Amino acid sequence: MRILHTADWHLGRSLEGRSRLLEQADFIDELVKIVEEEEVDMILMAGDAFDTVNPPAAAEQLFYDGISRLSDYGKRPIVVIAGNHDNPDRLSAASPLAGNHSIHLIGYPTSDVLRVDVPRAQQQMMLAALAYPSEARLEQVLSESHDEVLLRDKYDQRIRDLFSIMSKQFRNDTVNMAMSHIHVAGGSSSDSERPIEVGGAYTVAATSMPEAAQYVALGHLHRPQTIKRATSLTRYSGSPLAYSFSEIGYAKSVTIIDAEPNQPVEIKEIPLSSGKPLVKWKATEGISQVHKWLEDGRDASAWIDLEIHLTSTLSIEEIHRLRKWHAGFIHIRPVFSTDQTITETRQANLPIDQLFTQFYEKQTGGAKPEEELIKLFLELINEDDESTGEGERE
Repeated sequence: MRILHTADWHLGRSLEGRSRLLEQADFIDELVKIVEEEEVDMILMAGDAFDTVNPPAAAEQLFYDGISRLSDYGKRPIVVIAGNHDNPDRLSAASPLAGNHSIHLIGYPTSDVLRVDVPRAQQQMMLAALAYPSEARLEQVLSESHDEVLLRDKYDQRIRDLFSIMSKQFRNDTVNMAMSHIHVAGGSSSDSERPIEVGGAYTVAATSMPEAAQYVALGHLHRPQTIKRATSLTRYSGSPLAYSFSEIGYAKSVTIIDAEPNQPVEIKEIPLSSGKPLVKWKATEGISQVHKWLEDGRDASAWIDLEIHLTSTLSIEEIHRLRKWHAGFIHIRPVFSTDQTITETRQANLPIDQLFTQFYEKQTGGAKPEEELIKLFLELINEDDESTGEGERE
């Protein structure tokens, strides 16, 4: 049996207001191509299909169109569990229709094991599919205490118990796997994941993974990675796109698992190419360096975080010009360099405009105020002096 493990699509997610739907649609197209070329028999999607509990209609349409194409009219079973970003009721609402196409949508965590017929492989899978198990979705208060360590231990024990109950339903003549959307200790996280643990209270120990499972497919962490200390082969497939600049350098992929009953599985990563890269530019030589990079066509299709070193403020017109030149600028962050040390000695004898200039440079990290700003400051000072004088004469 050949299984594809994916997770954390986050359909509908934007990047500082920039839509990623076209990139996400490209990913779905790429995924359809992969499952056909790799002759995949079944797909596991480990949560966070959407980015919010109330996703835009276009994101929902992309999701249902995507899983319909991937299922190949029910010939390729798909199991999708809710992640912490998903609305469990909304995700599972289409189950009566989806089930007719061998698409299993699981919103809430239960101790039931899903038996899946996999016609392409002429085999069955017993899947311990544990949707995102928060206290609210488990409908259980794990601890009356607010002590973080105690809550973490109670939560870890509850997840371990659920997997233990589910593992007892595994069979010798089936492929036996587990899937969940949780934060396992030892996993490497990024800024783009919404925390599902309070401090560390919702963190699960690697040793709590079900030992009887041939493979544990996880969602939540966006970096593809295998959890080393787990008692069974446990892996995060990662997100298909980079969703924050903290993910620069992550090689995005999906995981292929070849499995037979009672045999160790074999896995391989299939790299993904869809989605714009996220890059950081650091222009230490100022605006001229940025102009040169743009003229050279550097990172023409990327989303860019620009840090530009300046001695004076960047005008609104220049910012608009940069964004018009390259639509991929997400952040333009000026860093002002100071060429001279601002003295801290008494400066009462300096003219007021020089005092204002030094104050402005100090507050902005070295930027020099424009002449119009200095002129406006002096006018305000003069107005204040005149009003004070009139008050004294009265």
